Amino acid sequence: MLVAVLASIALLVTDHRTQRLNPLRSVLSLATYPLQVLASLPVDSLKSLSDTVISYVELQKENQRLKQNQLINDAKLLKLETLEKENIRLRVLLENSFQLGEQVLIAELLSVKLAPYEHTVVVNKGSRFGVHPEQPVLDANGIVGQVIRALPSSSEVMLITDPDHAIPVEVNRNGLRTIAFGTGQPNRLHLPFLANNADIVPGDLLVTSGLGGVFPAGYPVAVVDKFETRPDKSFANIYATPKARLDTSREFLIVWSDSTPVVLGEPKTIPQAEQPEAEHASP
Repeated sequence: MLVAVLASIALLVTDHRTQRLNPLRSVLSLATYPLQVLASLPVDSLKSLSDTVISYVELQKENQRLKQNQLINDAKLLKLETLEKENIRLRVLLENSFQLGEQVLIAELLSVKLAPYEHTVVVNKGSRFGVHPEQPVLDANGIVGQVIRALPSSSEVMLITDPDHAIPVEVNRNGLRTIAFGTGQPNRLHLPFLANNADIVPGDLLVTSGLGGVFPAGYPVAVVDKFETRPDKSFANIYATPKARLDTSREFLIVWSDSTPVVLGEPKTIPQAEQPEAEHASP
């Protein structure tokens, strides 16, 4: 031990007064560097993993927020083509076009009813959020259907392809009005009340006419894909394909078309003494 202490003192004095030990220090640093890296590896790895997890969570939140913003913006843009055509038709009459900006609530798909010829889905927003029957429902591409039953935490939506569903529409090109019925087939609508000489051709865009008071005017509904004249009958055989992605959409917009503002940020408080009918009241 005495020899080791004396050697240490000698090395300290030599290192302090001269530069002779610099080459030895360089050699020793090369030999000990791997040990230093290995010793700091667990701490560095843990810090890197923590940063990665935090970044992933933040990216998920940002991605969800951007998806919701994009859905709302896409819905607002649906009317641009309709507005252009309508302004051309109504400019002669000096009337103003309808205005954009209905209040909407984002709802997510919960389940799909699998009963044959019954096209209904369930979404995760109900009467606690002001949802009520006969409200129109759409996605980023067009009309999906309407609310037929509103429970406190969920709502049942009938799709426009349901055999019991009918929606007033008009041809965006010329304003020809008619009614589109569901056929019970996926992505298929039927227009049974147009004469053989009606001014409608494959490719025409059908939009909501606003008649009936359920669906606001101007939203895309379907595109005509089949027109067959039937000389032996009064009406032509006309079919159309819905614009909405009824079989793939998982997020929908529930629309309020009246002027009464509805608070969408927080669910409504429902007194326990109220009857279930009160939960279905219009906003």
